[in-house]
Amino acid sequence: MIYKTNNISDFRFSVAPMMDWTDRHCRVFHRLMSRRARLYTEMLTTGAIIHGDRRRLLGFDASEHPVALQLGGSDPQDLARSAKIGEDFGYDEVNLNVGCPSDRVKDGRFGACLMAEPELVAQGVAAMKRAVKIPVTVKCRIGIDDQDPEIALDVLARSVIASGADGLIVHARKAWLNGLSPKENRDIPPLDYDRVYRLKAALPDVSVIINGGIGSIAEARRHLGHVDGVMLGRAAYQEPWRLLEVDRELFGEAPPHASMKDVFAAMLPYIEDQLARGTRLHSMTRHFVGAFHGVPGARAFRRHLAENGVKAGAGVDVLRDAIELVEDRKTLVAA
Repeated sequence: MIYKTNNISDFRFSVAPMMDWTDRHCRVFHRLMSRRARLYTEMLTTGAIIHGDRRRLLGFDASEHPVALQLGGSDPQDLARSAKIGEDFGYDEVNLNVGCPSDRVKDGRFGACLMAEPELVAQGVAAMKRAVKIPVTVKCRIGIDDQDPEIALDVLARSVIASGADGLIVHARKAWLNGLSPKENRDIPPLDYDRVYRLKAALPDVSVIINGGIGSIAEARRHLGHVDGVMLGRAAYQEPWRLLEVDRELFGEAPPHASMKDVFAAMLPYIEDQLARGTRLHSMTRHFVGAFHGVPGARAFRRHLAENGVKAGAGVDVLRDAIELVEDRKTLVAA
């Protein structure tokens, strides 16, 4: 079953957009572990979408629904045009990145630096809302550099909601654009979940989704006592087996597959089809490294893929052989 929805209130759980990680192959893999998780593309700039190879950048498998397109940009006209292109491709949501702290993003006047320009962000949201019928959301930090998060987050949130944003995804850390690298910005600034809780309390009619440092589905359940949704990032990517818990624990439904081996059995036809289209095996298997956390044979699985998946002409048998090295378990690994 494909869950295709335009209702932001249904976004109880999602997997964060992550550069170089959440590509279309990763998203197909994640979908096989949860029917309900909302999936996000990597951030795509408006310039790339408007001027680049749209089919390569925006194409996705129908199984990925519900799937959202994350945009990077600041020009309202370009955002509106890109959002419309994304809607026409079939995406279920458009999300504006106001949280990425990389130097490249800062130089391009998009990402976290836009926390300092809430009026411009609001103009972009308003332009996208006029252009599309699907939900438009914003993903931000609680502040940047010397901003006071109590003020900065409130100003941004109220600005974009007044312009029609359907929800706000908040990474519960500041971003230090001056002094910390992008990698350091993912770990060093302290998490402040209470600030996100206060935002939700102040805006009870606004959908607020929390992100940042959440390591398990059990943690996600606790956050859901305070906010409308939870977005998991690195924990979902580096330990994808956790996604097998999502539908049962957060939606009261059975997962699509009982074990990771069942997931891979379902993934093989997709991989075979992609190989026939010229996709390299490693482009897909690189997303599988953490699949068998705590299961005997996991290290041998990783080693086999690392040594053989990168070879020219590597085929699906490399993955089959790697899977055979892992003990079969029908029950989920404990968090």
